Amino acid sequence: MVERVEIFDTTLRDGEQSPGASMNVNEKIQMALQLERLGVDIIEAGFPIASEQEFEGVQKVAAAVKKPRVAGLARANRADIERAAKAIEKAERPVLHTFIATSDIHLEHKLRMTREQVLEKAAEAVRLAKTLVGRVEFSAEDSTRSDPKYLAHVVKAAIDAGADVINLPDTVGYTTPIEIEEMFRNVIATVPGSDKVVFSCHNHNDLGLAVANALAALRGGARQIECCVNGIGERAGNTSLEEVVMAMKTRQNVYPFETGIVTEEITNTSRLLGNLTGLTISYNKPIVGRNAFAHEAGIHQHGVIASRITYEIMTPESVGRSSNDLILGKHSGKHGLAKRCADLGFTLDENEVTELYQRFSVLADKKKEIFEDDLRVLLATMRNESFETYSLEQLRTSGSDPAMALVKLKRGGEEFFDTAIGDGPVDAACQAIERVVGVSGRLQEFNIRAASPGKDALGEAHVTVLLDGKSYYGTGASTDIIEAAVKAYLSAVNKYLALQLTA
Repeated sequence: MVERVEIFDTTLRDGEQSPGASMNVNEKIQMALQLERLGVDIIEAGFPIASEQEFEGVQKVAAAVKKPRVAGLARANRADIERAAKAIEKAERPVLHTFIATSDIHLEHKLRMTREQVLEKAAEAVRLAKTLVGRVEFSAEDSTRSDPKYLAHVVKAAIDAGADVINLPDTVGYTTPIEIEEMFRNVIATVPGSDKVVFSCHNHNDLGLAVANALAALRGGARQIECCVNGIGERAGNTSLEEVVMAMKTRQNVYPFETGIVTEEITNTSRLLGNLTGLTISYNKPIVGRNAFAHEAGIHQHGVIASRITYEIMTPESVGRSSNDLILGKHSGKHGLAKRCADLGFTLDENEVTELYQRFSVLADKKKEIFEDDLRVLLATMRNESFETYSLEQLRTSGSDPAMALVKLKRGGEEFFDTAIGDGPVDAACQAIERVVGVSGRLQEFNIRAASPGKDALGEAHVTVLLDGKSYYGTGASTDIIEAAVKAYLSAVNKYLALQLTA
């Protein structure tokens, strides 16, 4: 029988504690509404006692969402609990989540309390919370480093006091799958009343085991997983929502559980969080990383072309992505190249594929990745050898707002000069380029990174430019970041011009 596992999302609380991941009130509401569309069961909206802004954020999230439960976090004391209860009072289904540490390490060095004092404090906190809110979750912080017998005593006290959910967190990401499964199994087997509550796991990823430990906790009897979108959170992060959900969905034979997650909303949710927090997603991040459904190696591309099941254990569509990607690079073969050309609408005979592959191999040695528009340009220039690109010969800028730029471009034996005024030096220079080439674009993405160390580091600019309704990717490099950005913009414009030859 397939059992239901509840997904407790703590992106807005523990996830927001990631350095640089803080969100304002409006951003929290926006993220919460997307979590509702994703289908999470519980949204932990924040830690209301922390600040006025945090209280307001929890309060407004509680009022905004209708389907999920909304939880507010509180330490095991009256002030925290009453503040949290106030923050979530407008929630359709509020949850008060109170916690206290149970490991001797925390008792001695942080709380400076005895085991007896913590036991009493835990019970008092749950009793008070239960008078204010209908559903109460109790967390024994640092459970995985707590004495098992003492942990069982605290859990019993919390259940006797009225707790509905018992969370046994791996607060510092210390445990292993075998240990956490045994911990849950033993507590559930030995504590009276365990059958009347839901057991929850909250795992950190310090050793890279958060998802594995969450799945092991399910085998030990947990039926709620506390996790974050993109696995963000304190230090190395929390259990990744998308990873643990798709592990259950993909390996039902091993993990016979179901969730209420609308998996087709995973990619949208991941990208929204990245946009709101500015935390970029690693290219090789499972499920949501750019390369999660990408194939560059020739043998892999050949296999996927024949049947996706050869190298894909789930479909990109199942997590809300439009398709898999055959990434073109120096490891790609003719099969992947020909397939991508066909996808772009180009029918090539065998000789054309061979010629294109030779040109492609030369370019692939210079670039880490060949993008779709790079391939279009290769095809265009192969079929029209007379095409010549513009190059930046000179750039001068002055001022800031407004700024003025003079550009000198060269195409073949011709030189072109123009000037323009813009909001900044990059904007002014790009406008001058547009005056020369006769096109107008809109910058969609603009990223700068250092390509080498030191004060005189080479800066790489990566831009996406919208021209005639289509996006073109451009790159540029220079020790001057303004020049790098302008070169990147010109690179995108050159691709657009080349592709007009095949339009």
